[in-house]
Amino acid sequence: MPGLVLDGHKLAWHRDRLAAWLRGERVAPVTIDCALTRRCSYRCVYCYGQLQHNDEKRMTRDVIFRFLDDAAEIGVKAVSLVSDGESTCSPHLYEAVARGKKNGLDMALGTNGYLLKPEKLEEMLPALTYLRFNISAGEPARYREIMGSPEDGFEKVVSHIKQCVAIKRAGKLDVTIGLQMVLMPQFADQVMPLARLGRDLGVDYLVLKHCSDDEDHTLNVDYGKYFALTELLKEAEAMSTPQYLVKAKWSKILSGGTRCYSKCFGPPLIIQLSGSGLVAPCGMLFNSKYSKYHIGNIADTSFKELWKGERYWEVMRLIASEAFDARTMCGSLCLQHKVNEALWSIKEQGAPLPEPSGQEPQHKNFL
Repeated sequence: MPGLVLDGHKLAWHRDRLAAWLRGERVAPVTIDCALTRRCSYRCVYCYGQLQHNDEKRMTRDVIFRFLDDAAEIGVKAVSLVSDGESTCSPHLYEAVARGKKNGLDMALGTNGYLLKPEKLEEMLPALTYLRFNISAGEPARYREIMGSPEDGFEKVVSHIKQCVAIKRAGKLDVTIGLQMVLMPQFADQVMPLARLGRDLGVDYLVLKHCSDDEDHTLNVDYGKYFALTELLKEAEAMSTPQYLVKAKWSKILSGGTRCYSKCFGPPLIIQLSGSGLVAPCGMLFNSKYSKYHIGNIADTSFKELWKGERYWEVMRLIASEAFDARTMCGSLCLQHKVNEALWSIKEQGAPLPEPSGQEPQHKNFL
C-alpha cells in the first residue's frame, strides 16, 4: 500500500502548524483521538483501558455534536474514534461520523467490530478515512481467550470485515480497511494465522504493534521478549503483496519500552480525550490519580472553551517542563511517542523542521 505510514509520523506535512507551535503560539491539534464512551463489549487481556478509570460523564448526542463542531471551528483536521472505549457501544456513533465528515473533518474508527451494524456500513464507510479492526488472534479459540469476546465473537467480526471489504470494492471507496494486532510475546502463535487471515479477507493492511504498559508495569509486558520475535515478524511481513501490507511497528517493538525524551511536547498537536468526556494530554494520564493533568470535561464545558482557557495551556506547559519526566511518570510507548521523538529533536537538539518529500502519505491528518 503506497504512502501508508504505520510506523512513524506525518509532521512534515503540517509544517505551518509545527512552526507556529515552535514559536510558542497556541495551536489547535492536528489530530484528536477520542472515544464516544468508556464502555466495551470485550475484555481483552492486554487492555490499557482498565488502567484509565476516571469520572464518567454522559456523552450525549448534543455533547458529541458540540465537540465535533468545536473541533472543526478551531482548525482540528482529523478525529479518530479510538481511545479508551469501544465507540460502537454508543448509540450516536453513526451520526457522529456523519457530523464530523460534514464539518470537513477526516474521520476514522478503531473497533473490535463486534457491535457494528451491517445495515449502517454502506452509510458510514464513505465518511471514514480509515476503519481499523482491533483483532489480536487469527484463530477462533485463541481469539476468544485473548480478546475476552462472546462465544460468537470471531465469526461475527470476520463476517463484518468481509462486508466492509465488499462494500468498499463495490463502491470503489477510498476508505482504508485494516487490522491491528496488539502483540504481547505470549501471542506469537497468532502472528502467522492473523497475517493469513488478513490476506484472505482482502483488507488493505495488518499492523503488528507492541503492547503499552503503565509506569507500574501493571500489565506485566516483558519488552525484552519482543527481540526473539524478529524472524517471525519478518516472515509475516513477507506475506505483503501490492494490495496487502503487513507491517510490524519495529521502532516501538524493538525499543525495549524506553524513551529518548523526558519532556512531552506532542499533545498540543495530537491530543486524546477519554470516552468519559475528560480532556487530558494523553491516554496515559486519564486515570483519576493523574487529576493534576486533567483539563476539564466536554460534557461540562465546550472543547473550544477548554482549548481557549488557561488551564489547557497550563497543563501543556507542565508536561513540557523539567517538572515532568515522561520516562518515569507515565506509561510506555504512547500514542504521541513518534511525534514526541521528532519534537524533542527539534526543540531540544536543534534539528530542522522536517521537509515533506516524496509521495503525500495516506491519512496525513492523522499524525
